Amino acid sequence: MWAILGREFMQHALVAGLCAGISCGLVGVFVVTMHLSLLGVCVAHAAFAGAMLGIWLDFDPIWGALAFSLAAAAFVGPLADRGQLNPDSAVGIVFSFMLGLAFLFVGLTPGAKTQALSLFWGNILTVTTTDLAYLVAVAALIVLFLVLFFKEIQAVVCHRRVAYSVGIPATVVFYGLLFATGATVAVSLRTVGGLLIYSLLLNPAAAAFQLTYSLKRMFILAAAFGVFSCWIGLACSYFWDLPTGATIVITSSIIFAVALAISPKRRMSSWRI
Repeated sequence: MWAILGREFMQHALVAGLCAGISCGLVGVFVVTMHLSLLGVCVAHAAFAGAMLGIWLDFDPIWGALAFSLAAAAFVGPLADRGQLNPDSAVGIVFSFMLGLAFLFVGLTPGAKTQALSLFWGNILTVTTTDLAYLVAVAALIVLFLVLFFKEIQAVVCHRRVAYSVGIPATVVFYGLLFATGATVAVSLRTVGGLLIYSLLLNPAAAAFQLTYSLKRMFILAAAFGVFSCWIGLACSYFWDLPTGATIVITSSIIFAVALAISPKRRMSSWRI
């Protein structure tokens, strides 16, 4: 076991799992509590489209993924605000556009689609030092953002309009959360994959939501569940030669199922009925 942990690729994978789990868990709380479950799908496809553009035009796919995911997040807010749309409807419009671009760039990419498939499914065992630098930077910025603006974030998550009416810069905070989601998805693309990143955003946060009424504890539990999902999924993938992204997502789904089964909120609902 210690010999395995001494290998550089496994050390990279463990750090990547730590950072991706923390980032996805934290921004997932925002996605779950504000009922923006489609946002993860939208941004994931935007990141994949940007990465495919990078492959097609021969530049680093991560920069394309970051640009497109942040652009998708930037469009969701104004569409919801100025178009008088429900946020999920705004996300759906951006998602359909990004999905079309993703398929367009896949079709335009010459030769074999091996690199595209690697981004689609992800592989935490192949992350590079550069990938780790992106993951660490985004995780650190998200944690710093939450620590510095926790009260404002709590107010916006609970009720954005009320937060705005009492002088909190709710729009800035809301867009900041959208950008954090976009950055998290983009840098986690190689780790978990564009197809499965949505599940890692949703499942740990949904599990945490089942176990506590405190937003602060929800953030802590979601981050812990995210890291645990990545590390257990990584171990299963290594020892049993299974697809890494799939095992990470299945682990996160099992965590959610267990949290739902023991949830005090579930017992309270049953008592009320």
